[in-house]
Amino acid sequence: MRTFSNLTFAFALATASAAACDSNGTGNTNTNTDMSTPDGAEPADMSSPGVPRTIQFTASGEELAGGGYSFPAAAADDPVLVDGWEVRFDELLVTFANISLSESPDKSATDQSQTDAKVAQANGPWAVDLHKGGLVTGKDGIANEAVEITTLTNQNLKGNIQFDTTKRYAFGYDVVPAATGAQNVNMDTQGKSDYQVMVQNKWTVLYVGTATFKGTACTSTVPAYDYTKLPKVVKFRIGLASPTSYVNCQNPENDPAAPIGNDEYQRGIQLKDNATTIAQLTLRTERLFWESFALGSAAHFDQLAALAKKDASNNFVVTEQELKGVNFTAFKDAAASPLPWRSCVATYPLPTGSTAVSFDTQGIPYNPTGNPAQVMRDYLDYATYTQSAQGILNDDGLCFVKRGYVSPP
Repeated sequence: MRTFSNLTFAFALATASAAACDSNGTGNTNTNTDMSTPDGAEPADMSSPGVPRTIQFTASGEELAGGGYSFPAAAADDPVLVDGWEVRFDELLVTFANISLSESPDKSATDQSQTDAKVAQANGPWAVDLHKGGLVTGKDGIANEAVEITTLTNQNLKGNIQFDTTKRYAFGYDVVPAATGAQNVNMDTQGKSDYQVMVQNKWTVLYVGTATFKGTACTSTVPAYDYTKLPKVVKFRIGLASPTSYVNCQNPENDPAAPIGNDEYQRGIQLKDNATTIAQLTLRTERLFWESFALGSAAHFDQLAALAKKDASNNFVVTEQELKGVNFTAFKDAAASPLPWRSCVATYPLPTGSTAVSFDTQGIPYNPTGNPAQVMRDYLDYATYTQSAQGILNDDGLCFVKRGYVSPP
């Protein structure tokens, strides 16, 4: 079963045919840059072994990006929104670029961001719908979760020599603003239309879906609170501008090799010399709903439901616009009444520090008029900051997070 700490956005690094590659050592079976017309067939499944010492990249939101968050959870260790909401995605659009391998992942035990020079890079950018997935089997063994992006066949920044299978390479990639010239990997007609909105707003990620309240036997820090004031069904369409580089990721697949310093896993990727090399990079979609910047925090939707507004079709909808100016340290409902904590699962005890929902920044100050490089000014800042730390490698390999927008460290 998938846990919150294991939700992955997968980048599979695999061997690919040299015939699919260009003179710079990169290849791409997805070259459609036309965002206005439907695509043809899905890319082929490239998860089978191919030419050693080459790297194929695929992208996947894995199980939760595809199936969403059920309530109640199907199994005890499945991810769940603790306040009783079921979430289903219609789209999860994102743009990737600058997938790279570098020398010396262990250059510094105390500063994960440090490596030596890059030896290979695939530039992109690539536009992907992580909800749709593709034809490549994900790392969790579920079919059709990953979609092929591109390949690297050699060290194209180092004279096009072969990769050295006796060493590990530091792995990194960027999530960048949507761009008109991005290569469409797997978006359908609706996805392409929504991607143009991303381009206009310079968003890096767009979450589209529906949340439905299904909680029963819930408890609250204010038992008398009337939760009928919150809508039961909320459509969400939240675009965020959070360009970020994920640098020198740890790799759980290197176990049982000892990690350096305080890392949980050894860093980097070592290619096989006799088979396809596969790795996954992880996108934690649940971060948008977390109550804290701390890893493994509980996820909630009540705070978003409280901000939802009716649209022209009489549907309750919440977008990034509703997050602006909202004090995330003391959420309120539409009537400006404090929004109490709610728990609809036995494993989540109600917080005791405050009766109103209050999200935790792990020490970053809240100041609505402060410098965005030093503080969180509102819920939009909070959501953008926590979501921007979404990228990891494989099931649980943390990367150094280097944000490319104005934010606290």
